[in-house]
Amino acid sequence: MRLRIIQAIAFGLACQLAHGAPLSALEKKITRLASAQDERAIALTQRLVDINSGTRNLKGVETVGRIMIDELSQLGFAARWVPMSSVGRAGHVVAEHVGNGQGRRILLIGHLDTVFEPDSPFQHFVRRGDTAEGPGVNDMKGGLAIMVSALRTLKDSGALTDATVTVVLSGDEESAGAPINVSRADLINAASHSDVALEFEPLSTQNGHDMGSVSRRSSSTWTVRTKGRAAHSAGIFSNDVGYGAAYELSRILDAFRRDAGEPNATYNVGLLLAGGTTELRADEAAGSTNGKANIVAGEGFARGDLRTLSNEQTARIEARMSDIVQQHLPGTEASIEFNESYPAMPPTPGNRALLVELNKINRSLGLEVMQELDPLQRGAGDISFVADRVDGLVGFGVAGEGSHAPGETVDLKSFDRQIKRTALLIERLSKTPR
Repeated sequence: MRLRIIQAIAFGLACQLAHGAPLSALEKKITRLASAQDERAIALTQRLVDINSGTRNLKGVETVGRIMIDELSQLGFAARWVPMSSVGRAGHVVAEHVGNGQGRRILLIGHLDTVFEPDSPFQHFVRRGDTAEGPGVNDMKGGLAIMVSALRTLKDSGALTDATVTVVLSGDEESAGAPINVSRADLINAASHSDVALEFEPLSTQNGHDMGSVSRRSSSTWTVRTKGRAAHSAGIFSNDVGYGAAYELSRILDAFRRDAGEPNATYNVGLLLAGGTTELRADEAAGSTNGKANIVAGEGFARGDLRTLSNEQTARIEARMSDIVQQHLPGTEASIEFNESYPAMPPTPGNRALLVELNKINRSLGLEVMQELDPLQRGAGDISFVADRVDGLVGFGVAGEGSHAPGETVDLKSFDRQIKRTALLIERLSKTPR
């Protein structure tokens, strides 16, 4: 009998480790209420998707923002619209819910805009069973619906009353307005009185498994310009003519490939020109050049991006790239400029501790443990601007495929588990002493 008791205790402990600690009575109530949110969340997603909010469609972005202000106001948030005309963008939503000040203060981050401008042929939400497609349906209008649904669940359960939550929804995440210190001032200010940030970008999945994101790489651009002595090609490589702008540009780019690399860093060449002269379009997204086979190139131009896992890595690689540029071939000149866009969100112990807490919830819900996502699988995002101030997790939005491309889809089955995860994590964090 004693052996059977020991075996029963061991079996019970094994089940608890496999499935997580039982939910409290309040958490069970939250889970039940969350289960009823799916169709309402899908309906909100459709409403938002059917409004074009390409970053440069300022009116459309604000319309989506006003809908979110209304949704958040109904939940007891003091929500307002912050215009951003000074940086050529529509504006942001900032909403605050003041709790009892005892638990961790939570910052929820999202964005209102998409990459699909009004001239895109991809404009409407179309549902097909458990899948739907539409512009920004997973990046990230589905995430906005998850956010609202989780907060509504908490309000209806009574768990939102004591929680201190700030929401910042930018209107220009897909193309941030410059200068950054203006366009991201509200987000950074919100982080200064928060302890943890949750970003509602899409949920990452691999081979059918949900993944946890504790880091995001930076995103910056670099521009290389080269000059050579335009001359007859018969003199190429001579002391009088030198190597020309095209060979100098080729040398630099190949040296970047060979000598500037580090793990978790990538650098891409997106635009390349070389010839007698080069000319860029006003937005510098396209250009033209001229030349002939028997003329040494006088000008060269290349632009690309650099993505790193930490700001220290960015500084190291930029210094290395600058050194490479200065090693000129005879008869040439070259320069490089860097434009910092999004800083890095490194995988800190605090971020990983948040993933541990989320996985406790996963086990309690009978969901799979979320493994840490390789940062190479995720681009830059707004949470990176506050990663040096608060612990954070990424990926509380919906699962889907094809972000930023016509045919972008959402897995409608992901709403249920994401609403539950989000609501329970906010509830637990709001009760965790600061």
